[in-house]
Amino acid sequence: MFSRRHVMAALEAKRDRFTAHQRQAWEEGERYRQALDAVAAMSCTELEARLAGIPQPGARPTAERVAGRSVILPFGCRWDNHRDARAWALEVLAGVTTVAADGSQITPQREYGIPVGAVQVGWFENPHTTDGRYVKDLRFEVLAPDELAVDDDAGSSFPNLRVNLRRFELECETLIACMERLGGAAPALCFFDGSLVLSFAAQMRPAYRHAYVRAIRRLLDTSEEMRVPVVGYIDTSYATDLVAMLRWAAGGGGVTEAPRISDGALLRDAMAWGDRTEAFVCARQDHLFDRGEEAQRYYERVHVVYLKTTAANAPARLDVPAWLLEDGRLDWVLDVVRAECVIGAGYPYAIATADAVAVITAQDRERFYRTFQEFTHQLGLPLRYARKAYSKRQRR
Repeated sequence: MFSRRHVMAALEAKRDRFTAHQRQAWEEGERYRQALDAVAAMSCTELEARLAGIPQPGARPTAERVAGRSVILPFGCRWDNHRDARAWALEVLAGVTTVAADGSQITPQREYGIPVGAVQVGWFENPHTTDGRYVKDLRFEVLAPDELAVDDDAGSSFPNLRVNLRRFELECETLIACMERLGGAAPALCFFDGSLVLSFAAQMRPAYRHAYVRAIRRLLDTSEEMRVPVVGYIDTSYATDLVAMLRWAAGGGGVTEAPRISDGALLRDAMAWGDRTEAFVCARQDHLFDRGEEAQRYYERVHVVYLKTTAANAPARLDVPAWLLEDGRLDWVLDVVRAECVIGAGYPYAIATADAVAVITAQDRERFYRTFQEFTHQLGLPLRYARKAYSKRQRR
């Protein structure tokens, strides 16, 4: 049960700690805001010189770094109402095919005697033509017991890791297939729901680490080959790549400790809707490539841009391929992302729609297991269900 009286008493007991945290966060933010101003005064060459000798300083400048110009680039358009903003967005999107893919999974349940998992990826493809046509579709894949077998050194979480990996691979494969089909046709842009920088894989066993990196490298390779932009969209990012760079670039400017403030928190109040940062090369030190796997290094092929897509929240982080800046297409891509966010009320409409297609609800999981029970019955396989789990489910 929930007791508000007990919760309030527990919170009051830690009041001083909350206020101290807020004060420290403001002081740290002020130091990094000064460092951001200092970097704005530097040229690309000057900033690179400050970062010399630091293998992974978090981020590095691109050709967009201009001495004396703010790191934050203002968005030129302003509207009086949402109707005008929507008219602008529809004009930008006219004839542009946007694609997004998202996934859900069903992980194996110990309560059942036969292990089974599943992944579902939904995608939404909108050519933004006058006839209003679009595509919503699904890919559904079952993982059989032999695909979920536990390795001796993997631990009990192995089946879940296997399902999560397959979902990631299938999301990449879905976008790759769309890129291969759309390449050379009308203008197109693909959304990847998440980061193109795979820090989470650094702690995984080699086989899994390699599989994740292989999938994302293939996505980047296909984007460059087909000349179809892909945008890794992170709505709420806690990354510290930019502030890590500021720490090194500031030298003796009062920023000496490892950052606790995120890039988004630093930039939030300095940006208006539609503003974006200049692009930076991702140079994160997350130990993903510490094991002699230089051949798989790809972070330098990813540029990072922060884009303000709502008035109140921190900016979204966009991971984009480096070739977009090299080809002079980055500004066009960012306008398409802005337009999608106008239509989607602060979040890309294509990603939100793909998520709605892909989601697997609790009721869907129940239906899946009922269908699986029917299937195993046809095969003459016994499917046992733990009584304790059944009792809990009945009570809740």
